[in-house]
Amino acid sequence: MTAAFPVQDARAKFPALGRAAPFVYFDNAAGAQLPQNVLDAVAHHLVEINVQRGGRYAKSRAVDAMIQASREKVAAWLNADDPSEVCFGMNATSFIRMVSLAIGQTIAKPRNRIVVTDLDHDANVATWRALERMGVEIVWWRMRDGGTLHVGDLMPLLDDRVRLVACTAVSHALGSLVDIAGVARAAHGVGAEMFLDCVHYGPHALIDVKAWDVDYLVCSGYKAFSPHMGFLWGKRDKLVSLPTFREEFIPDEPPYKVEAGTFIFENVAGMGAAVDYFEALGREMGHNGDRRGALAAAMNAIQLYEQSLSRAVLDELKSVGATVYGLDDETRRVPTIAFNIEGHEPARVVEAMAQEGFGIRDGHMYAPRLMERLGLALDRGCMRVSLVHYNDLEEVARFGAGLRRVVR
Repeated sequence: MTAAFPVQDARAKFPALGRAAPFVYFDNAAGAQLPQNVLDAVAHHLVEINVQRGGRYAKSRAVDAMIQASREKVAAWLNADDPSEVCFGMNATSFIRMVSLAIGQTIAKPRNRIVVTDLDHDANVATWRALERMGVEIVWWRMRDGGTLHVGDLMPLLDDRVRLVACTAVSHALGSLVDIAGVARAAHGVGAEMFLDCVHYGPHALIDVKAWDVDYLVCSGYKAFSPHMGFLWGKRDKLVSLPTFREEFIPDEPPYKVEAGTFIFENVAGMGAAVDYFEALGREMGHNGDRRGALAAAMNAIQLYEQSLSRAVLDELKSVGATVYGLDDETRRVPTIAFNIEGHEPARVVEAMAQEGFGIRDGHMYAPRLMERLGLALDRGCMRVSLVHYNDLEEVARFGAGLRRVVR
């Protein structure tokens, strides 16, 4: 199955890969490259229909049609039945803040507790902690030393005082997958809601809001082969009940009540085209059914292929005696791997690897509490390699050889 993944065909669809060669993009968690059809969609919008939506003339109506089509595509990618539950905007962080402020306006004792984790990106921690001045009590769900969240550790934290559990679908720093459906069941079992940061999960595996039964989900395009943009999905009744800022003439219903102001329409066109890319990949792999089925075929194949990348990177890191933070099991992670090498400063290694032709990252990964748990200084942090499905095993082998030269 893994060998059958058409990685070279996929690579050919990303112009940046060939243009940058022999440079290798191993920092995809900070932003992935775009396939040609996404670039074409952005250019088409800017050249052909770069006007405001809501007008009575053809180009404006074309913008309306593009936004609606992109909603429908993203809804299919999420497995959401109602496209109006998909709300477009600037980025995931701003949507987390919007939802947190709305919940802060309605939260009250005795149900005034919010559970956060020390595995998450700080955007999904600091935004909720900011509600403490509004009477919210923060409860910490701690990861285990292996770098994973366990639902069993969440259960003792849950009671009828908890309003919401906020967590990630997969660690953007360590690559550890989370039992999303299990978290949602546990939260709902005490009458609480679940808020999911799905930004890092999007490019790696199949999203399914129905199967997971989460209440809110945020995602960003920049990791999922789209330009910079973000979107919020929520169960319709949850979005309807949220008190959000809007001009008085804006309908008090999703998605309009959430999409305050003008967002970047060309990037929404790009996000819709990114879903088209996934769908086309699924059809190239033999799925001839509906859109959701093709998307599922693509994302499941990507996840399986990326397990081989994870295994290969882990083995290369072992060969230089690196300390890997997180799981050694490729089936429970994505190919985002944090590490350090004893006796070598992360910044110096990353600079040396840049000379070897690799873009990797060092630092705190916007996760200060995670760094603290790992015993790492915030100004030093760790190194991170982050691969996606357009990376291949030959690049991993080159990475290992370059790292061995640097360490020697």
